[in-house]
Amino acid sequence: MNEIVEYLIIAAVLILITLVIIKFRKKDFASEVNKLVKYLGGKDNIINAECNMSRFKVILKDVTKVNKDGITALGAKGIVEIDNQLKIIFGKDAKELKKCIDDLL
Repeated sequence: MNEIVEYLIIAAVLILITLVIIKFRKKDFASEVNKLVKYLGGKDNIINAECNMSRFKVILKDVTKVNKDGITALGAKGIVEIDNQLKIIFGKDAKELKKCIDDLL
């Protein structure tokens, strides 16, 4: 009976550790979106934002205001610039970032 209690305590500790790890790995999208908007030249520079699978497409007034190194530091796997558009590959986070940006704009 004493062994069962020990196993239950160990299981509870492992579950607690797992939950803590998951919480720390969860991204703070609000903070990331604020940084992304800043790196895109501010919210006044953003004309439109769209999301397609893993890509985040944004149309800007002035592409020269963009900080591509900052966007890459946020986790972008690639950035393609076409005229006044940026296509940024963010992976699975693209949709969540788009939702947060819509709330900001």
